[in-house]
Amino acid sequence: MTRWVLAHRWSVVLAWVVLTLAGGATASSTIDKLSYESRLPDKPAQEANDTLAQRFADTGGKNAPLLLVVTVPEGTTADNAAVRQEWGALVTEVTPRGGRSVSYASTGDDSLLSKDKRTTVALVYPPANPTNAPYAQSLPRIKKTVEQTRIAGAPVELTGQPVLSGRDSGAQRSPIHETLIGAVGALLVLVLVFASGLAIVPVLMAAVAIPTTFLLVRGVTGITDVSFIVQFLVALIGLGIAIDYALLVVTRWREERNKPGADGPEPEARKEAIVRSVASAGRAVALSGATVAISLAALVVLPVPFLRSVGYAGLLIPLVSVAVALTLLPVLLYAWGDTLDRPRRQHRPDSRMWSKVAALTTRRPALCAILSGALLLMLAAPVLALRLGQPETATLAQGGRPAKAFEQIVDAGFGEGIARPVEVLVDANGTDAMNDKLAGIDGVAGSVAPADWARDGGQIVDVWTTEDPSGSGGRDTVSTVVDTARETQGALAGGGPAQDADFIDAVYGSLGLIVLFVALITFIVLARTLRSVVLPLKALVLNALSTCAAYGVVVLVWQKGYGSEALFDTPAIGAVTIWIPMAVFAFLFGLSMDYEVFILHRIRETHLDLIAKGERNTVVPSVVTGISRTGRLVTSAALILFLAFTALASIPITDVKVFATALAAGIIIDATVVRGLLTPALVTLLGRSNWWFPRSVSRLLAIPGQASGSGPSPASDEAASGPEHSPEAPSPATRLPGVRRESRV
Repeated sequence: MTRWVLAHRWSVVLAWVVLTLAGGATASSTIDKLSYESRLPDKPAQEANDTLAQRFADTGGKNAPLLLVVTVPEGTTADNAAVRQEWGALVTEVTPRGGRSVSYASTGDDSLLSKDKRTTVALVYPPANPTNAPYAQSLPRIKKTVEQTRIAGAPVELTGQPVLSGRDSGAQRSPIHETLIGAVGALLVLVLVFASGLAIVPVLMAAVAIPTTFLLVRGVTGITDVSFIVQFLVALIGLGIAIDYALLVVTRWREERNKPGADGPEPEARKEAIVRSVASAGRAVALSGATVAISLAALVVLPVPFLRSVGYAGLLIPLVSVAVALTLLPVLLYAWGDTLDRPRRQHRPDSRMWSKVAALTTRRPALCAILSGALLLMLAAPVLALRLGQPETATLAQGGRPAKAFEQIVDAGFGEGIARPVEVLVDANGTDAMNDKLAGIDGVAGSVAPADWARDGGQIVDVWTTEDPSGSGGRDTVSTVVDTARETQGALAGGGPAQDADFIDAVYGSLGLIVLFVALITFIVLARTLRSVVLPLKALVLNALSTCAAYGVVVLVWQKGYGSEALFDTPAIGAVTIWIPMAVFAFLFGLSMDYEVFILHRIRETHLDLIAKGERNTVVPSVVTGISRTGRLVTSAALILFLAFTALASIPITDVKVFATALAAGIIIDATVVRGLLTPALVTLLGRSNWWFPRSVSRLLAIPGQASGSGPSPASDEAASGPEHSPEAPSPATRLPGVRRESRV
């Protein structure tokens, strides 16, 4: 394919220029087409919330209420007629047209009055807009009115989850700013790697891949809703992946240009270097893209449109990046590679530092495996305390008047769950019975059923828990409330807590089957490429460990609060939003497998070189060569992705910050502890069994030409590994100083 691309290079360049310009020109309108909806089709809570939105002008449902609270001075009570009249007038004034509200003034319900009768709270549901800030249109006026009002001389405070979570501002921005930051950081790393004009090449490839991916996302928006989060993923994850893939190919091209037969200025020599590079590094890039795409298939099969759209866009990111690296990049290297690689100097393909690291790990593989494995398990241990759900309101309530106002509500005995009630829609004739039944459930702090919350024969009952519905106790109470409400024929139970329970079931109900599917397909792809059963199994186990370690870091930082304010100037949220662990698995499993593929692909190349030269003890020299020639590459690629995820974490959306934290931690852990230490140690310990590949597996995977059941055939693999792996080619491993040729196995 590479020879065809070079023969038609003007057509290739023209095609990518058209796609890039079209994607760039339509990027803004593509972002405008993205959706803020997060629906759960065919789930009872979604049906309830849809019905509530339809009958009650998009108020309530999954959107939490605003809370108004006042504590009147001593000697006065909130049930005083004058106070009650003032309070009722204020609540009516701040309730937007089409909205609904409830207060002690309008209902006389004791659930909204403290035991000492000095504190009262009101719930206000403005009409919501379908964005990440549903009350953006109403809040400024409500805030202004509340700040200017006093009840019996006492100030009124405004709080509630929409205020505490920071989602009271409709200001949104595109990811251009963060992408530029990530690109500048990546360019600095590339300058250090290449020390020449080649540093700009991977960034140019990303500049092509990102607009092209946006163009394809625009096509997806015509078929299904696509989440607004996709714009950040395409821009920043796309930046990192496109640069990483280009970095791999350019690094190998520079190495090939120093080899006999491909080091001259004539066109054939330049072409030969590119063909060799793509035949080896290009294959690794294609395999890496395939593994990322496979892991993202986990999101596509979920019955959650929001996550499916993330999966669709995620699939496009590696596919476009691979296409750019295998078509446009060879053309650029052929035409401008030598010109950009200035100043010209002899480049050493082996990293001295990583040669020493590899020599150390192969000299003491058992000790290295134990220590690095123990470190991984320590990082992964906090995952056992992982709590899925929306952030507890108390964890959001840290600092500021809204936070103190919520503390005031809780201290007055209203219950933490008042910030996120369960909304039950029941036949109007059975409202009182339903209200009494739900109010009597253990763990319920209060319930209200205002007469004016009735439409089309149905009436709303709001129920809230003593404990936060995201906590274990509150979640159990919510489950009991929902089950009790649904026992009544025709009753619907919705609201945020009920939808959270359905979301967890939809996302994680089939988790085992999804993980098994991803693991099986990944194993097949790796086994066919590496001609090994052992290496793919090892890769899957290590990927699982590094993913769990990333989860552990998220639990420590965002759930427990160790560093969230210092690193992100954002308080811990006490729980991990439901969609994040699954999305992290889908992205991180594939991205971290990239480095495993790069390393094992190079180890296998060296192994085949040595086998072709008639050597049998190939394990240690293969590992040392593989690590020494990929260690610098993997470290640089991981650092680039880390910078991209750091830029992603600067997006002013807490969920995105948590997601980016997991990806950044996972990539760094994977590139250092897992691929730099644990992988070479385990490959060394496994010895010749690394290449165990029985004929039965070969036939099952439809691999032709497998000569033996114990390992790869030099003859059959020679062509597949590129022309540089011919028996006549010098073995790079034989030139490495300090590499012991004997096997430890």
